[in-house]
Amino acid sequence: MVDSAAADVVCRVIEERDLAKVVDCLMRSFPERPRAYWTDGLARLAARPAVGDLPRFGHLLAAGDKVVGVLLQIVSTRETEAGAFARCNMVGWCVDPDYRGYAHPLHARAIGRREVVYFTVTPAPFTLKTLAAVGYRRYSEGQVIFAPLLSHGESGARVIAYAPDQPEAALLSESDARLLADHAALGCHAFIALAGNEARPLVFQPRRIWRELIPCVHLIYCREPGDLARFGPAYGRRLARHGRLFVVVDAVGPIPGLAGRYFAEREPRYYKGPRAPSPCDLADSELVIFGR
Repeated sequence: MVDSAAADVVCRVIEERDLAKVVDCLMRSFPERPRAYWTDGLARLAARPAVGDLPRFGHLLAAGDKVVGVLLQIVSTRETEAGAFARCNMVGWCVDPDYRGYAHPLHARAIGRREVVYFTVTPAPFTLKTLAAVGYRRYSEGQVIFAPLLSHGESGARVIAYAPDQPEAALLSESDARLLADHAALGCHAFIALAGNEARPLVFQPRRIWRELIPCVHLIYCREPGDLARFGPAYGRRLARHGRLFVVVDAVGPIPGLAGRYFAEREPRYYKGPRAPSPCDLADSELVIFGR
């Protein structure tokens, strides 16, 4: 609960019955987005399995029966050798002008779990000072744009499109197979990269860069940056069939083995929590759940 002398304002978890009013609030703050951007994305969130007792949609501010502030949250999990952990992509933070004083309490309520990694991939420039003040740090400093067909690659490496009935899919872990299946359903290129008896997941999202003139793909997921050069020619040939000769990947600096260029300060990403996300992991983020 957030106290207010001016209005009965409460901060609480978003429930499914709130979604129409949540979209109304988002449309007031982001009029450049079509309504379907929010309704379709929220429908995808509704279809995702809940992660423990973490919110399915995020948090809102309500003044009476009106939603006056929203902070959407996309919660997912990642498996590591040390165990699983939860991560949360913060999306669409907005508060109506008459209630701007409640923006910080809304955010503070939304990030109340210390064990969760919170991150934002599309922060508005005017929010950066605020993010720094509450403890967010960069985990990606810029991007590398490269041509995978020009990578040397590993001899014998190959790449196939993911399908659950492919024999090679049995080489994937359960979490990798689920990630590939989910993102293929969201319109991404989901590949299994193979070297010997080893299978590695790769996910790319079609996009355009440089004033929307050049078609390319953005790396959404790989286990480690070295996989991009290791399997470059193999997935490069598959992407070329779709007219995509260039790949964009988030990075903290140049990535060895890639035939391209590092662009500092291009689309930096920020996080708060016990561990930095991998720059090579944009899976389960707003970029794929809501789209660009």
